[in-house]
Amino acid sequence: MDHKKLTRFGVSMDEGLLMDFDQIVAEKGYQNRSEAVRDLVRDAILQHQWTDDKELVAGAILLFYNHHQNKLVTEMMNIQHDYHHNILATTHLHINHHNCLEVIVVKGRTSELRGLSDKLTSLKGVYFGKLTISPLT
Repeated sequence: MDHKKLTRFGVSMDEGLLMDFDQIVAEKGYQNRSEAVRDLVRDAILQHQWTDDKELVAGAILLFYNHHQNKLVTEMMNIQHDYHHNILATTHLHINHHNCLEVIVVKGRTSELRGLSDKLTSLKGVYFGKLTISPLT
């Protein structure tokens, strides 16, 4: 696929939707609508690739949790050791006396990373968890 050749195409949409979109374009600092549309298309392609369990991707798992939750840290470490081949690095931040933020940099097949993320984010004491990925191409 040649990503350097630009092709123009038209898009029709409701005026109210376009006004909302223009507000986002301005708030995010895009030079024009085309740049914003390209980002949306890239994201749609990524989300589609996300459904392909065989796709090799890299990304990060963000976890916000209460480190005082009974056995939570031990459970998190056990799960991470089970997926050691997918984990490239971790960063642990102390937000306050009770809460921590952890970023786990990962690489592997989407199915493996989704499994790791699901196991970690579903633990009792994890307030928020999110896996963000990017294709390696």
